Amino acid sequence: MAKNSVKILTKTLTLLFFIGTTIGLYGQIGPTAHPKSDFWKHVQFGGGFGINIGSGFTDVTLAPSGIYNLNHYVSIGAGLQGSIVSQKDYYSSGIYGVNVLTLFNPVEEIQISLEVEQVRVNNTFRNPTMGTIKENFWNTGLFIGAGYRMENVTVGMRYNLLYNKDKNVYSDALMPFIRVYF
Repeated sequence: MAKNSVKILTKTLTLLFFIGTTIGLYGQIGPTAHPKSDFWKHVQFGGGFGINIGSGFTDVTLAPSGIYNLNHYVSIGAGLQGSIVSQKDYYSSGIYGVNVLTLFNPVEEIQISLEVEQVRVNNTFRNPTMGTIKENFWNTGLFIGAGYRMENVTVGMRYNLLYNKDKNVYSDALMPFIRVYF
C-alpha cells in the first residue's frame, strides 16, 4: 500500500511540476511580458593575479572581482582574494578574504577609489631555536587610491588609512595597484 501511495504522489508532483512550468513559460510570452533587464550590460568582471617565484620564495595571489557601473562616473563592486606565500624552511602564510570597492571617474583618464578589505591571515614561522610559531589574525584595510585609467586598465597607488606596522599583512601603507575589468 505504501509503495502505491509513493507512485501516486510521484505522478501527482510530476504533473503539477509540468503544469506549473507550462503556465510559467506561457506567462512569459505575449504582450504582458516584462522588458528584459539591462543589469548585465552594466557589470564588468576582472581583478588581479600575481606570481613571484625565486630562490626558495613563492608568492601566488588570485583576486577576482566584479563591478556594477551605476553611471559613467561611479561604479561599485566586490571581490574575493587569496594568497599563498612561503619562504622555504622559514615562513608560510595563507591569506584569504573579501573586499568592497567604489570607483569614481571624474574624467575618463582618472580613477579615484575607496576600498574596504577584510582578510584572514594564517602565518607560520619556523625558527631552529624557538620552534614553530603560529600567528592567526584578521586584518582590515581601508584604502584610498588614485590611478591613471586607459580603457579597461587602471594603474595607480593606494594608501591604507588603517595601516598598523605592528600587526598588518602589508609591509607599507602605500602600495601600487593595477586593475583590469572587462
